[in-house]
Amino acid sequence: MIKRTLYFGNPAYLSYKMKQLVIRLVANDPDEYSEQIRTVPVEDIGVVVVDNQQVTFTSGLMAALLEENVALVTCDSKHIPTGLMLSLQGHSSQNQRFRNQLEASLPLKKQLWQQTVECKIRNQAAVLKYVSGEDAKNMLAWAGSVKSGDSENMEGRAAAYYWKNVFEVRFVRDQFGEYPNNLLNYGYAILRAIVARALVASGMLPLLGIHHHNKYNDYCLADDIMEPYRPFVDRLVLNVMDEYPDDKELNKNIKARLLTIPVLDVNIDGHKSPLMVAVSTTTASLYKCFSGVCWKIVYPSM
Repeated sequence: MIKRTLYFGNPAYLSYKMKQLVIRLVANDPDEYSEQIRTVPVEDIGVVVVDNQQVTFTSGLMAALLEENVALVTCDSKHIPTGLMLSLQGHSSQNQRFRNQLEASLPLKKQLWQQTVECKIRNQAAVLKYVSGEDAKNMLAWAGSVKSGDSENMEGRAAAYYWKNVFEVRFVRDQFGEYPNNLLNYGYAILRAIVARALVASGMLPLLGIHHHNKYNDYCLADDIMEPYRPFVDRLVLNVMDEYPDDKELNKNIKARLLTIPVLDVNIDGHKSPLMVAVSTTTASLYKCFSGVCWKIVYPSM
């Protein structure tokens, strides 16, 4: 079942009752709440995005969301996603799965990173073809040249070419850069939450990466596994830019479009699937690699 993504951009009081998330919207008087009450089954929720600092949660609701492995994303005063809360108990055999992840050999990690980079570059090439109508032959050549551990940094070479050609506007990819970096950042934050949630559900630690290693980053593995999915966000951003050419800021309409990321259609394992479901397929295959069942991650293609 496809889990729902809930977005809260206005003041609200959120509580939990009879396995339902209860939503009460704030009235004109900030000390009162309107009688308009809506409910959503907690078991149907995958991601909650809180984009207003006057949204109140009860502790009972937070416990229920985490028990159902819901990813809770919080935004700052500038409406940029800055926080992510996940369950600590995502799988029944979590202890053994942690051990398998911790004991994964370096050669295995290098092979998995090779597969990750190759798939990412191929999907980036597909986005460039979507933009120009022509095959990005150099990108495809670089994808086929990725070695174990990406020892020759084909990812960096491909990225330099990709960002130079994917947008019509003059563009430099920078987390704090100019438009459309803000759209990409927002989309990637949603994608990161989806991947981290799936990793927890598959019984793995999101902080122990196969390539990314940073003592200040608690989601290194999520950052690894989301790489081949980034081009799907890029293509959505391209479409949003076409739909709203005069809007350079993250307004309500643009956020609504970016919040469709979990239900984007992707091709994976021979069939079409919503992105959120596809990510679960990827993380399940990753654990099989850690446990020695196979040596190949199942990634999406465009």
